[in-house]
Amino acid sequence: MTEHLDRRDIDFLLHEWLDVTSLISRPRFAEHSRETFDAVLDLSEDMAAKLFAPHNKLSDQAEPYVGDDGKVVLLPEIGRALSAYGEAGLMAGTFDEDLGGMQLPNTVSRAAMTFFQAANAPTSSYAFLTAGNANLLTTYGTPEQIDTWVRPMLEGRYFGTMCLSEPQAGSSLADITTKAVPADDGTYRVTGTKMWISGGDHEITENIVHLVLAKVPGGGAGVKGISLFIVPKFLPDGTRNDVALVGLNHKMGNRGTTNTLLNFGDGTYRDGSTVGAVGYLVGEEHHGLKYMFNMMNEARIGVGFLATALGHAGYRASLAYAKVRAQGRPVDAKDPESAPIPIIEHPDVARMLLAQKSYVEGSLALLLYCASLLDEEQTGDPDRRARIHLLLEVLTPIAKSWPSQWCLEANSLAIQVHGGYGYTKEFDVEQYYRDNRLNPIHEGAHGIHGLDLLGRKVIMNDGEGLAILVETIGRTISKGREAGDEVAGHAEALADAVGRLGQSTAAVWAPGDPKLALANATAYLEAAGHVVVAWMWLEQVLAADAAASPADAFYQGKRAAARYFFAYELPKTAVQFDLLESLDRTTIDTDPSWL
Repeated sequence: MTEHLDRRDIDFLLHEWLDVTSLISRPRFAEHSRETFDAVLDLSEDMAAKLFAPHNKLSDQAEPYVGDDGKVVLLPEIGRALSAYGEAGLMAGTFDEDLGGMQLPNTVSRAAMTFFQAANAPTSSYAFLTAGNANLLTTYGTPEQIDTWVRPMLEGRYFGTMCLSEPQAGSSLADITTKAVPADDGTYRVTGTKMWISGGDHEITENIVHLVLAKVPGGGAGVKGISLFIVPKFLPDGTRNDVALVGLNHKMGNRGTTNTLLNFGDGTYRDGSTVGAVGYLVGEEHHGLKYMFNMMNEARIGVGFLATALGHAGYRASLAYAKVRAQGRPVDAKDPESAPIPIIEHPDVARMLLAQKSYVEGSLALLLYCASLLDEEQTGDPDRRARIHLLLEVLTPIAKSWPSQWCLEANSLAIQVHGGYGYTKEFDVEQYYRDNRLNPIHEGAHGIHGLDLLGRKVIMNDGEGLAILVETIGRTISKGREAGDEVAGHAEALADAVGRLGQSTAAVWAPGDPKLALANATAYLEAAGHVVVAWMWLEQVLAADAAASPADAFYQGKRAAARYFFAYELPKTAVQFDLLESLDRTTIDTDPSWL
């Protein structure tokens, strides 16, 4: 077990619950074994502890800045850690062998990355974005584009970004104004400004591969006119492209990751006749947003993992502190002169630790389950792929937003466990909170994902995605009922909540008024998330009961966290479902002038 993440929990989820070793029966993973999977986890755990964790606080204190030469200055340890990560082949973990990859299951690769995210969220973000960029290009790029841009990224020589937002548009991609005009040589000239670009400029690697959304003339209004372009910092011949760093954004957390305002086409290119940065079209014109969703959905799951990792790091820190910090006496103590007890023995501290454990371990289970669905979609039974895809579509907004909300709450509780020490910079938990506060906004705020879940995902294909989710949870409920005793009680509570989820979905859409239906979409997202995480806890308890030594303290911890979640958290959904079914109009009937 590291300070930041519990390896025992990773092993439980991968091997005792998800049985990832069974994947080696599939051709893509045939060269692997339990030993190779564990070797990747061992390597990741070791590198995260030795190369990433030591500079986490340093990179928070030594923010990136622009030097006198106009170049971004970063802590040297960031580059050294990422160089080692690339040299170890971890950037290429899930990619094809002919690209230099290891063809690891997504489930194993995601678990391995969580060690790095827990040890140092800012440094790991460069690798996370680069892998997502490379995944998109291997899916939609030409063989030449893959050779030119993907191979160096997988080797760690280039890094990648995603350039979506603009200062005036934010998350409303229909309102972007960046343009791309075809040039005579088959490339495009890209002009415009992009904001909030993580990893947008640095000197860590030889090149930076920007994936840029822009509009080509004639593409129509809104998102239909959006195309996707590779716009590198340096062109293949080494020439500096017309991509200019305008400035760095100074964030409250995740400070070691540069966050930039970039200008594309600030000057003139080469002979002065054609203005704009050189861009290479990915796929077809006007299909850019469809392509970008490949990286966006991966990034949303990745943000969920990042939030979970930071929640885990805070939980582990507060758990360790609570075991050694002696303060106060039991309320029933007879002797006022008796020695203070470790604060972990106080019921309210136990409550805060149980809450954290239920949030972070429930989130990790959900996210690894989503990763396993991707493995199923890509390598499993072809007849089931459409159903798996729909289930993953429904779970994605939850997997991004629920951990971002509740693992941040775990970080808040970690500070509370530390008391006054918790909000001082001498202790790590205040940084974990600041770093994690970005994740409820990264890759879309809760409101956006609430609209996506209630307005698109659960009603698409006449509600087929929601039906598949309910059916899948139902199988777990049946197993829980068969288990009897406390587990059967959890199963019944979950069955009631699943029923309310379906009932509320129908109720909000019954009037046929989208504005009214979506007025409380965020409440729907939170309630649905609680239902899904309760499902994850029922799954974990069933796996714990099936263990060879079910009375072991680790499994008792799983049962205690599940008990907490079903007693304290799942009942909260009743109030939210009541609100949804009332078709409350408070938010839409409030005049802005009243606020």
